[in-house]
Amino acid sequence: MNIWGGRFTQGMDEAFERFNSSLGMDRRLIPEDIEGSMAYAEALEQAGVLSAQELRRILEGLGQIRDRAQQDPDFLADADDEDVHSFVEARLVEIIGDAGLKLHTGRSRNDQVAVDTRLFLKKAIGQVQLSLKGLMGELLNQARKHPDVVVPGYTHLRKAQPILLAHYLLAWFEMFSRDRDRFEDCFRRTDCMPLGAGALAGNAFAVDREVLCRKLNFSRITANSLDAVSDRDYLVDFVSAGSLTLVHLSRLAEDLIFYSTPECGWIELSDEVTTGSSLMPQKKNPDSLELLRGKSGRVIGNLTRLLVLLKGLPLTYNKDLQEDKEALFDTLDTLLDGLQVAQVVVRTLKIDAEAARKALEGDFMAATDLADYLVRKGMSFREAHGLVGRIVLECEGRRIGFSELPLSRYRQFSTLFAEDLFQALSARHSIEARSVTGGTAPDRVAEALSRAEQSLTLQDPSERGNRV
Repeated sequence: MNIWGGRFTQGMDEAFERFNSSLGMDRRLIPEDIEGSMAYAEALEQAGVLSAQELRRILEGLGQIRDRAQQDPDFLADADDEDVHSFVEARLVEIIGDAGLKLHTGRSRNDQVAVDTRLFLKKAIGQVQLSLKGLMGELLNQARKHPDVVVPGYTHLRKAQPILLAHYLLAWFEMFSRDRDRFEDCFRRTDCMPLGAGALAGNAFAVDREVLCRKLNFSRITANSLDAVSDRDYLVDFVSAGSLTLVHLSRLAEDLIFYSTPECGWIELSDEVTTGSSLMPQKKNPDSLELLRGKSGRVIGNLTRLLVLLKGLPLTYNKDLQEDKEALFDTLDTLLDGLQVAQVVVRTLKIDAEAARKALEGDFMAATDLADYLVRKGMSFREAHGLVGRIVLECEGRRIGFSELPLSRYRQFSTLFAEDLFQALSARHSIEARSVTGGTAPDRVAEALSRAEQSLTLQDPSERGNRV
């Protein structure tokens, strides 16, 4: 059914008709379109546009369309309607007759799609936050299982200082916690009801927007009809938050790829998230992690796509905005899939504590602790830094580690060195010394783990909603 063709004398060109159609993409909005239409029908009845009998028939017809869409995945497959809005209206008229033609009174597809996407996105945000919560929980589970494992910490992909594995895992917990907060900010800005804005100037019938707002479970209504139909900031917010989440997943993937190499070897990936080679029988490839790393580019691309889409648009609605759905849906699907895979990867990780201990040997990871030792004996840090650098140089020349250099030679560098210096060289001493808030000392990590566990068990705003 063509819902706008009264002033046209010719049909659409076939190529343009295909180009113009968005049903293949926005069909995912059918639950939200029906939800918004039901609420709007009730508002029209309260405004005196619909009779009680007409409202009842419209609600029954919309309910039938909703149920059919839920039960039959192919319900929309062969439809030739322009978009999901015209599909629903056409099916409604088929079911209940001319009463269905009254539903669009005062309403435009401009405010209709705005309310549909906001309803959809509110549910989507809740689902993403729950998936993030699941991944954060798996990170905490691994941290609890390995409270005493010490691993190398890196800067510039070079071994730097020893850290607790639990401290490392909690770093990712913090990143994903900020991601959840960003989605919560996005939810707050999405939670604004645009229905009633009409095409751009508002609704000419006495629909009560405050009642619509409550029926559709929004916290407030849009303040300006022009802004209501042209605003897509909330989609940019979502894709931006999704981009950063995928960046964090990509960074985690890169770490785990590196730490699971034979050259590091203190992490093993499970068979559930790895693949083999078609040629080399020995291979166990980290494809799940490489795909996480690669798919981050899709979502970053979606963010750029949306920003470019919006940057030159005049007020108010322009058909360019039809292109926003693909970026939204692809971002959501990539996020949810990526977070699910990341949960499996983290849950099934195997930690080789002995391999981690061996990885701590060599590379002079106690150099800073040796300098700190001299500082505690009264030397300035800058002088101690230079002196330890010279000791490193000598040990490298002799192909030995710190603990193999005799005390007598240490004392030739400085008489401040004594027998207790060898205690300062242990990884355990190094991590226990760093007991500042946020440090890697066992007591501080235990506190951080407890706080993280508490934050994950508090009432979760993402549990407010439905699922997509």
